[in-house]
Amino acid sequence: MQMKSDTTPDRSIGAILIDSGRLTLNQTEQILHLQKVENLRFGDAGIKLGLLTALDIQHALANQYDYPYLRKGDEAVSEKLVAAYSPHSHKVELLRTLRSQLMVRRFTGQTDRKMLSIISNAQGEGRSYLAANLAIVFSQLGERTLLIDADMRHPCQHALFKLENRRGFSSVLAGRDDLRVVQRVNKFVDLSVMTSGPVPPNPQELLGRPTLTALLDNLVEEFDVILIDTPPAASYADAFTLSAKAGAAIVVARKNVSVLEQVTQQTENLVRSGIEVVGTVLSEF
Repeated sequence: MQMKSDTTPDRSIGAILIDSGRLTLNQTEQILHLQKVENLRFGDAGIKLGLLTALDIQHALANQYDYPYLRKGDEAVSEKLVAAYSPHSHKVELLRTLRSQLMVRRFTGQTDRKMLSIISNAQGEGRSYLAANLAIVFSQLGERTLLIDADMRHPCQHALFKLENRRGFSSVLAGRDDLRVVQRVNKFVDLSVMTSGPVPPNPQELLGRPTLTALLDNLVEEFDVILIDTPPAASYADAFTLSAKAGAAIVVARKNVSVLEQVTQQTENLVRSGIEVVGTVLSEF
């Protein structure tokens, strides 16, 4: 006889660990016996027997409370995505702090406040890294989150999330695809990614087409949070076009790499263009 897996959110830690393959039924019985004899919690009994680790318990609790994250070695997404693998780390706590600020300052529930572009002056300043990890922590909050890789010159989100990139943002703008190019990220039920699609010969011209406005109008009906990863602002006008469509931006600078005068100039350019600058993020990572 085969028992069906219980997928309700109130299932026990033991059931979660069995379903994940971390415990066998025989090991579970050993833990339950010790739990009863010594009046221990299930996790403490498992650790005492050497059948479980503290990380196993943390992972099961996260699953029980609908706070998904992955184990090291899972390889579902790149290990560069610390929010997916290390939710208790200092880096991720900083990301959650930024998420809270953005929930207050930008994502307040109105239709016209669901989009945010993430820009930086140059390549290598952590823009895409921040966009990807922010998308994960928003989805962990239960927000229907979409990450758009709008860098049609040097895209990377498909590699970070290990998604195919034959179709995506560029093919939608060119009129060859529709919203079916949006891909759900496995194991993160509230997270989706629109990859960049094939690198086109005319990114700026594609962004000038009416299809961009129509696309974003459709997406705000489907998602609570839409984050847009952009090309380097100093090299391409794409970042300003996308920020204007989104209505707001955050500016990313990297410690000991970015030049303060350039970051200040980019911020002033955005403001002069009527784009709301929600804030500037100094990244050390």
